[in-house]
Amino acid sequence: MRTVTGRAELRPADGPLLVSVGVFDGLHLGHAYLLERLVGEAGARAARPTVITFDAHPDAVLVGSAPPLLMDPAERLERLAAMGVDVVVIEHFDDALRRTPYDVFVRGIADRCRLAGFVMTPDAAFGHERAGTPSTLADLGRREGFEVVVVPPFAIARSARPTSAARSNAATSRWPKGSSAGRMLSSARWTKPAGSRSRCRLRCRRPASTAAGPADSRSSSRSATGRSGSKAPTSAAERGWS
Repeated sequence: MRTVTGRAELRPADGPLLVSVGVFDGLHLGHAYLLERLVGEAGARAARPTVITFDAHPDAVLVGSAPPLLMDPAERLERLAAMGVDVVVIEHFDDALRRTPYDVFVRGIADRCRLAGFVMTPDAAFGHERAGTPSTLADLGRREGFEVVVVPPFAIARSARPTSAARSNAATSRWPKGSSAGRMLSSARWTKPAGSRSRCRLRCRRPASTAAGPADSRSSSRSATGRSGSKAPTSAAERGWS
């Protein structure tokens, strides 16, 4: 897995990139679901599944305080690689990035290597004032030549679970029966290593690859909220920066 510090370190040989943007702390069930879709969609496009994340929790800048991290940076990179991510871009989140418009942020990728697109949930957004929504990014993509793949929110028992809600239950949530994400962690065990700065460590065995094609993995902007609807994300970082 290639790891770079900031979009400025991307090179033409790194592309094409299919990107998900997020904190990805703890790599809970919602994260695993999104990353599974990212890897599958990237495979269908001969692109590299890519995560853009941050060197610290954005809430420290956005709201003045941040929740404690569930895992240290090295462990997060290890888990991302185990889940099939091929490129990780670690951005420094400061006030300058907070104020960056979404199209300028995207240009920071596309000016350096080929951008295949983004994988997002319907309520995801990034950029100043959360203007980088699936809709606005799709409009930009039509002009600039990249795709936006919108996947339904992660759901258990027919109820939508935003990743911020899943984050609070990272060690206890149950996998949907028979899902490939569930198979990936069917033998998972949460432990707290002695001397580790992280709260818990996830031990898992990856299953055989289950790449998804565009027809069965792409969603329209319709949200699969199920009967219970979805809860609003509680973390400013998971809502997108403003």
